Amino acid sequence: MEILVNVLGPIEVTDTEGRPVPVGSRRRRELLGRLVAAGGRAVPLPVLIDDLWEDPPPTAAGTVRTFVAELRRALEPDRPARTPSRTIETVGTGYALRVPRARVDAHRFEDTLRAVQDGPGGQAAGTGAGALSEALSWWRGEPYADLDASSWLTPERARLTELHRQAVELRARATLDLGRGAPLVPELEAFAAAHPWREHAWVLLSHALYQAGRQVDALASLRGARAVLLDRFGLSSADGLDHLERDILRQAPHLTPAPQDEDRLRLLTRTEAAGTYTRLRSMSTVAGAAAVTGGTNLVLAQKQRAAAAAEAERTGDPLLTARVIAAYDVPTIWTRADDPGRSEALVATTRRTLHRLGPGAPPALRARLLATVGLEHRGSRDRWAAEAAAEAERLARGLHDPHVLVLALNARFVQSFQHPGRTGERDVIADELIALAARHDLPVFEILGHLIKIQVCAARGATEPAQRHVEAAERLAAMHDAPLVHVLTAAFRTMRLAERSNDPAEVALAHRTLADDLAGAGMPGVEAGILPLALLSLRMRHRRPAPTDPALDWGPCRPWVQPLLHHAHGRLAAAREAAAALPTPPADHLYDSLWAVTAHTAVLLQDASLAARAHDALSPLRGEIAGGTTAMLSFGPVDDVLTALDQHLVRR
Repeated sequence: MEILVNVLGPIEVTDTEGRPVPVGSRRRRELLGRLVAAGGRAVPLPVLIDDLWEDPPPTAAGTVRTFVAELRRALEPDRPARTPSRTIETVGTGYALRVPRARVDAHRFEDTLRAVQDGPGGQAAGTGAGALSEALSWWRGEPYADLDASSWLTPERARLTELHRQAVELRARATLDLGRGAPLVPELEAFAAAHPWREHAWVLLSHALYQAGRQVDALASLRGARAVLLDRFGLSSADGLDHLERDILRQAPHLTPAPQDEDRLRLLTRTEAAGTYTRLRSMSTVAGAAAVTGGTNLVLAQKQRAAAAAEAERTGDPLLTARVIAAYDVPTIWTRADDPGRSEALVATTRRTLHRLGPGAPPALRARLLATVGLEHRGSRDRWAAEAAAEAERLARGLHDPHVLVLALNARFVQSFQHPGRTGERDVIADELIALAARHDLPVFEILGHLIKIQVCAARGATEPAQRHVEAAERLAAMHDAPLVHVLTAAFRTMRLAERSNDPAEVALAHRTLADDLAGAGMPGVEAGILPLALLSLRMRHRRPAPTDPALDWGPCRPWVQPLLHHAHGRLAAAREAAAALPTPPADHLYDSLWAVTAHTAVLLQDASLAARAHDALSPLRGEIAGGTTAMLSFGPVDDVLTALDQHLVRR
């Protein structure tokens, strides 16, 4: 069961469908809240005791452990007995909450605010305003509202409250930069009155009054602000107030920006006065057009698509919602979502929409929604997602609609990773995508076909055919402004260099350069863990220990490399314990890479049981390159890995 933890108001836990998950007494909620406030860091047991009790009883340590056990049972009801918790992890003598940041409202709020603050200059307009409006809607009252003040809670509440104020001001600035400040006047009047010491609040209010056509009121507000700051707080006139007053008096053009100055994505969504259907569908369509350019545009596009789908569903019109979802038809080449929480929410919205539409939905629209489920529900072995992709393909072929069929084939490609050994199936899908897209002038899906062929060839060790598809993909990318393609083809060249070069330093530098490119590509799902895995493959090839640089971010790959990290530090008992708890790798692009790492662990630790598991998992991939499916990594031929496992099993 996946959970959402909300602390921006009373503490509550729900599942992804919004059903409450009971976590027990106020003390248990306080413990959960304390772990949330730690932001994923481990909190030592003595600190927890001091934070939970002003005068701790002698039984405090045992009580905390009992609370942790009860919370684990509530949050992970399906976890088998005597298996480690994946939600509240024991770290040394303390505990750490391992719920993804996207599923904790306070963390999600902080990350959204930081993304807008750190984004490029234009981000605060348009998309930034929308993102902050959504983030502010998550607040249900005072943070941790059902808890009494305490030594840890008081500063944490103050910190979150300050972030809330910053978000209010930043959203107001973004809205004013779009020339849409008039509706903000009542909200900003209340905000400035509640926080009279914040100069920026008065600047924002006066600017909004000006955009509402109330120039006299705007000037009066500025003068009143000066008096408040001086009389109540002893502060002299501030530059921000003076500059705005001069700009209002000369009616500076920048105070009322024209529509063409809006954010490049919101520019194309016409006006807020447009009909709901036209506006929302346009948001999704424009997001799709922007996504293929990658980088910041991809991040903004994904957020805009999610916002459009969520707003469409709130209208209560399933047909409108379906068309808004279907308007985003961007190809997918990777099986790990950039934002798993956002993908899960979109899948849930799409499934609800399919249910509400019923069997009478237009077949093409139904096929697009089913394909969306197949594309967004990645890296798992849920049959219904694969069945959705298969049904989308069946409908598309019956319609003879190439636009729907390429999307359905893309979904089938994503779902092919549910079972190992499907390289041949992906090869057939790629051939059809290339032919179909070329025949019907669908260039982004033709590029997708070539990228899949690169992955297929890389998995098979077929260098020359792969290079032909690299050149074809890059040629199309140059014609159709798809810079992400060059990042992915550069990754393949780096993989080839790693296979050919005998200079580890040269290869490590190439991988770090690639990691920098990926970091700016707007694809965290692809980027996460790739650099450390590449460095690990290089060290394995040269029979060296795993890289232990603490700056390396293993991302979601950490559980599978943790035994090797312990081993590199000489902690053999910890390595064996971590190896015994290794989960099955997810059904995605890194499946065979992580099994190759697991096989290496089994041989290194002389673990026959783990070796047998790795052997069974990799056997369907005989003849392929371990990691080759990524077209980024190589752990060498699968046959070599199996031979090493065979030798180990024979020796045992």
